[in-house]
Amino acid sequence: MDISVWNHKLPKKGDVLVAEPFMTDTNFEHAVILLCENNDEGAYGFVLNKPSDCFLCDSLPEFENINARLYIGGPVEQNTLHFIHKVGDQLKGSIPLGDELYWGGDFEELRIMLTTGLANPDDFIFFLGYSGWDKIQLKEELEHNAWAVTKLSSGEIFSGNPSLLWKNTLVNLGGKYKIIANFPANPRLN
Repeated sequence: MDISVWNHKLPKKGDVLVAEPFMTDTNFEHAVILLCENNDEGAYGFVLNKPSDCFLCDSLPEFENINARLYIGGPVEQNTLHFIHKVGDQLKGSIPLGDELYWGGDFEELRIMLTTGLANPDDFIFFLGYSGWDKIQLKEELEHNAWAVTKLSSGEIFSGNPSLLWKNTLVNLGGKYKIIANFPANPRLN
């Protein structure tokens, strides 16, 4: 795991933001966010560890037999569907994020691949909405130590246990982050 600790480094596409333990915005409490873009216009990504109670087959009839869980990608436009995956160039229009991790692609081709068994639903994570920042907002949040910037492998992202992702990522950062990983969401419960 490539580590950059709580600092003022500007993250790039494929980096991961890890929320500080006492984040006051409930949308990002203990969040781990994969950045898909960060440029002069702003940043865009998905919360990797907030599964919803909904499934792809419940939301879109054209995916009737695909029981892939939907995640809450962030508070912005939660009526939109987004996805990351590990199938790469097999899905036309995919954008590489690094380490065999891709974002988006041709939606009709995705439907065909999943409904015919050409692709495994476990190689995809689907999100309702996204997390977004304007061009200076993320920089300011980093200056206020709201996020740690690091990288995760596609294996870590697709590990299958989103409830432990925040804690495990901090433990892997080591040092003081290993201690921070055990902070309760509400310090009064300590």
